[in-house]
Amino acid sequence: MKSVSTVFGAALLSLCASGLASAHAPIPVRVVVVTTFEVGKDTGDTAGEYQNWIEKLPLRQTIPAPGTDHDVMHYNPDLHVLGIASGEGPEHMASAITALVLDPRFDLRHAYFVLAGIGGIDPNFGTIGSAVWAPRVINGGLSHLVDPREIPASWPDGFTPVQGSIPDEKPRPALHSGMGDMEYTLDPALVQWAYGLTKDIALPDNAGLKASRLRYTGFAAARKPPSVQLGDTISGETFWVGAKMNQWAERWVKYWTDGQGVMATTAEEDVAFCQALALQGKAGRVDPKRALILRTASNFDMPPPGQSAAQLLSDEAHETGFSGFQAAVDAAYTVGSVVVKELATHWDRYGKVLPSAQ
Repeated sequence: MKSVSTVFGAALLSLCASGLASAHAPIPVRVVVVTTFEVGKDTGDTAGEYQNWIEKLPLRQTIPAPGTDHDVMHYNPDLHVLGIASGEGPEHMASAITALVLDPRFDLRHAYFVLAGIGGIDPNFGTIGSAVWAPRVINGGLSHLVDPREIPASWPDGFTPVQGSIPDEKPRPALHSGMGDMEYTLDPALVQWAYGLTKDIALPDNAGLKASRLRYTGFAAARKPPSVQLGDTISGETFWVGAKMNQWAERWVKYWTDGQGVMATTAEEDVAFCQALALQGKAGRVDPKRALILRTASNFDMPPPGQSAAQLLSDEAHETGFSGFQAAVDAAYTVGSVVVKELATHWDRYGKVLPSAQ
């Protein structure tokens, strides 16, 4: 006997193939949970970003997603929550979000989008196992770059704005132009609301996390237990590591936010997530103000004193080898699900008006 989810998915695929999906009522979606990857299977083995949502929220029904990296989405028909795994990297994220928003099976004009994924953390800001809501996303992948062996002695690093020729080009170029998008500010009140709802959640600690963070002598924030915080994320496809790269990232965040930003986490996909929503928002298909980004710290972005950047990279060469991998995966669900459930179960309150305006 075929499962309900299989029959449901086959029916939906048939509707799309016949071109009749637009003639039927769309599948209601209140919240889209966006993750980037899974380890192995979607259920029953080592959990990546996606699995906890499927098993714990839960997202019992499967919906075919042909033409996407993951091939399938998952759905909770009671909460009207849809979950996707975009695939890692900005290209996969932009493609997945665009494909989803253009899918005639869904009406996402009032849906909230919660990107919940792991990332690196600046030891000057916090520690592994922590969960960080992002007020801003800074593009760390678009710049001019001078080879380190040829950087002028007066420069702090080899990065300059792609619209300029020196690291601190003034006046600062526009954040959005034909050259690209350098910064996105998420709805401040919505971010504060999500943080306020979750800031007192106690995140698990363990001996492994303690041992890792205690190596960071001289970094007070890195040596504290995991917690829920607010801090900006820098997004770029290159997986960089090291103290000098961290100094660049801190400077880059300050530069593009006119000194207002606080470098907290590193990730690949966040700029593409914001870009896709912003563009589809122009067409009225989504509301970009209804977007949240939660990054949980699976690793430090630079080594502790006494270890080289290359050694740290070797130690954590594989995703599941990150010192805080499992803690970060679990924190993403623990913290993110509180916000997702609140939005979905009180749709009469949040469907038409953002929580920040209540």
